[in-house]
Amino acid sequence: MKTIAVLLSGCGVFDGTEIHESVLTLLALAKAGVNYQCFAPNIEQMHVVNHLSGEVTANETRNVLVESARVARGEVLNVTELDVSQFDALIVPGGFGAAKNLSNFATNGSDCQVSPDVETFLCEFALAAKPVGYMCIAPMMLPRIYQNIQATIGNDTETAHAFNEMGGNHCEASVADIVVDEANKVVTTPAYMLATNIAEANIGIEKLVNKVIEMTV
Repeated sequence: MKTIAVLLSGCGVFDGTEIHESVLTLLALAKAGVNYQCFAPNIEQMHVVNHLSGEVTANETRNVLVESARVARGEVLNVTELDVSQFDALIVPGGFGAAKNLSNFATNGSDCQVSPDVETFLCEFALAAKPVGYMCIAPMMLPRIYQNIQATIGNDTETAHAFNEMGGNHCEASVADIVVDEANKVVTTPAYMLATNIAEANIGIEKLVNKVIEMTV
């Protein structure tokens, strides 16, 4: 049976993993009959956001690995524990955690860097030429991992421009679309960069998951 790694970035859209995107990903994987293992880096979040008010909570810290365990029902490993030979593919849900914790795109834009342990983790899949799927804002890390990468974050002009500045080739897409870079075995979809509800988000996410699984053959 195939096993797919899922990289999380905390718990909550404004400072971690987008929960709907992560749960829909895990559901699609389970429905497709494949195993999955969640991973996250053992680092502190950039900050903590009160999801009721939208305000940053001063003097509060949270750990990305510990928070990701909320989404994974405790079944999550540190990214440093990866044995890439045990996995057929990788999927990375979005949420601001991808731009705040996994990378610093939220603060540095096109000058961003990927967190060192996360970069090593992502590069393992790239070097092994294994299929990967990135959704929402997570594709902004791709130009730091792959050369001449084709991908989408949807249709936001400023973010697409930053992606191209980083050396990528952005492709505009609708919420229901996936963009497939066959050469790099990378699949992307906008998800909540464009989705207005969970049902809309699910269309592209399910397509992405199924395409990634298909590419593992």
